[in-house]
Amino acid sequence: MRVLDRLIIPEILDSLNPEDPRAVRSRRDLRWIDLFLGNSRWLVRQLKRQTPAPVRILEIGAGEGGLCRQIKAALSSSSVTGLDLIGRPADLPGNVQWVSGDFFQTLPETGGDACVGSLILHHFSDRALSDLGARLRAFRFIAFCEPLRSRLPLVFSSLSSPLVGEVTRHDMPASIRAGFRLGELPALLGLDSKRWKISESSDWRGSLRLIASRL
Repeated sequence: MRVLDRLIIPEILDSLNPEDPRAVRSRRDLRWIDLFLGNSRWLVRQLKRQTPAPVRILEIGAGEGGLCRQIKAALSSSSVTGLDLIGRPADLPGNVQWVSGDFFQTLPETGGDACVGSLILHHFSDRALSDLGARLRAFRFIAFCEPLRSRLPLVFSSLSSPLVGEVTRHDMPASIRAGFRLGELPALLGLDSKRWKISESSDWRGSLRLIASRL
């Protein structure tokens, strides 16, 4: 069976006003999808396993701040900062920091020793991922969950169509087609195996997971 080529299609949610009812529904869908995939739980577990514990943890593409909340609850002594284009979520706890703006620009200025993200890297071109990889080399630990570019996740997205809103019906298969297969992300981010301990995995639910620790 022919491997799906990577195809980046603009996602509707990215162009909607956050207050648009369709955006509100889509974000609710994304919370359910995260529960199904287990991405946030997995990222928190990887951070908790680090010795010593990361002092400053950044999440890129932090959205509503849900993952930041979970990280702070699990690693209360660590500083946790969300980076996103949008402003600080109104209900974000005061012990979680927030930086608004293009994280390609704010990431080097904010700094930290661990950087994580969930369902964010697939939005970017190969060239942009190379640029991001250069910025990530300042961290000692990175972990990302992304869509697995495969036919089975596309089948799941089709089966779930009656359960999600119109935006998610478009954006979910679009994100899968823009996702990654094993081996692609380390190469696109320019992670040198001589400088990084790299681990990748995927599961039947449709997640591709990358961990890299600087040697």
